[in-house]
Amino acid sequence: MDQKDWQILNAIAEEKSLTKAAEKLFITQPALSYRLKQLEESFQTKLFFRTKKGIEFTSEGEFLVDYAKDRIKEYLTLKDEIFNIGNEVRGTLRIGVSSNFAQYKLPALLKKFSTSYPNIQFKVQTGWSTEIMNLLNQSQIHLGILRGDYDWEGEKLLLTKEQLYIISKNEISLEELPQLPFIYYKTDNSLKRLISRWWNDHFSQSPLTAMEVDRQETSKEMVKNDLGFSVVPEICLTPSDDLYTEGLTYKNGEPVLRDTWLMYRTDFIQLNIVKAFIDFLIKQQTVKI
Repeated sequence: MDQKDWQILNAIAEEKSLTKAAEKLFITQPALSYRLKQLEESFQTKLFFRTKKGIEFTSEGEFLVDYAKDRIKEYLTLKDEIFNIGNEVRGTLRIGVSSNFAQYKLPALLKKFSTSYPNIQFKVQTGWSTEIMNLLNQSQIHLGILRGDYDWEGEKLLLTKEQLYIISKNEISLEELPQLPFIYYKTDNSLKRLISRWWNDHFSQSPLTAMEVDRQETSKEMVKNDLGFSVVPEICLTPSDDLYTEGLTYKNGEPVLRDTWLMYRTDFIQLNIVKAFIDFLIKQQTVKI
């Protein structure tokens, strides 16, 4: 087995599909299937089988997947330690970032950081904050930027607090909302809970959900076409949207705020590249991120 085999086994375990694993690894499915067959012949045992839900591993296959994951971690740790020799900031920074922050804030931050430290590369994984939390727990990333509150055994640094806003094409009043079409979008549970808490604080009936869309940006486009109202974090609002916006508050006048956190394991702070990025983000707090 070599590094490519580790990656193949790990990708199949994550995707539960040979097709999706091949796409993720940028190889053809026949090439991936051939390599799996070679592994089975090498170990003289069956490693996986197909079900209605996708690919599942045999007991022997699961053992080999765990072995592959351990080897990947060891290899990444080895690279980190080699690049950490000396005082130069170099190597690959592995970051997991919530989708909204990645879309609206991260590109400019990475550009600015890489200008100061040109001998670095980035491996960025984006998704819902729950997905980034999983990457942190598995030590697949050095740092995670998450939105919402999560229990974490490592270090946490509060980056920003932002308010949630009602958005609509034209001006509307709070009292009208239960009778107006609400455009719902898929998001992580922490934001769902925040919106639900605010709604239940003001209204006894459920919102009149007119649409369920996949992304916040899709909901914004629906709102721009006067098809209803939505509730979004401040981070995704721009003057060019040309929308009516109103910051949400609870009945007691307290604004409805969402936190953005930087999280990382304490042992990663010894890496020059991680320490440099944390120090960089702390300095950015003097300018609203």
